[in-house]
Amino acid sequence: MSIGNSPEDDRPSVGRALQQARTGAGLTVEEVSTTTRVRIPIVQAIEQDDFSRCGGDVYARGHIRTLARAVALDPDPLITQFDAEHGGRPEPTVPKPLFEAERIRSEPRRPNWTAAMVAAIVAVIGFVGFTLFNGGSKGADGPVSADGRANAEKKPAPAPNTTRPTVKPTVPDPAPSDSAIAGLPKDKVTIKVTALGQSWLSAKDANGRLLEDVLLKKGQSKTFTDKKRIDLVLGNAGAVQLYVNGKEVKQVGKKGSVARLSYTPGDPQAG
Repeated sequence: MSIGNSPEDDRPSVGRALQQARTGAGLTVEEVSTTTRVRIPIVQAIEQDDFSRCGGDVYARGHIRTLARAVALDPDPLITQFDAEHGGRPEPTVPKPLFEAERIRSEPRRPNWTAAMVAAIVAVIGFVGFTLFNGGSKGADGPVSADGRANAEKKPAPAPNTTRPTVKPTVPDPAPSDSAIAGLPKDKVTIKVTALGQSWLSAKDANGRLLEDVLLKKGQSKTFTDKKRIDLVLGNAGAVQLYVNGKEVKQVGKKGSVARLSYTPGDPQAG
């Protein structure tokens, strides 16, 4: 008789965990497929714990990791759970040692007497030249000046440069100045999106034409301009810095949430 379930029994499956995270983030299967470039049938199958469409365990792990990051979920516990439910990863094959009998032994080389004789002649010539050079330089302790006296003064060796190169600190990009804001066109809406963390972005113009649909990494930026209106969909809105017509929009959204925004020319509050 079972009194209670263990925490592992209450833990949702890999596909169920991905589905719950996607639903909690307010994303559809089509939006996740567009962001991750994983086809819709494969996303639907994985959420039903059907990994047969992935083409093998290696590809299944890659799809799980990609989908988990798209819905702001830690992929490592899901990979561990997947391995536990599917027999784990195969151990690497250890190469067998090579037998001594299989090694090819090189035949002993015969001595090259011609090369030995040439080396001996070169050594003798070098020794004679060295002896003559030292004999001619004996008695001179240093350079001699024009009046015959030895110049005992030597120039001091330059001191080693111990100064370390100065490393300039990285200064973040400042907010747009008043002159930059004044230089923006008044009859257009200009939007700049900068990712402070990983987030996905979808932008359309007033006619519904898709301008951009991309997963932004930390530090990446996108800028859009239109005469009438720009519609934005921001995933993980709390990790996005947004400027509309040169002015920063505060509190775009919470971390992990999806924000749907629309802006027109003029003040950001008019959008």
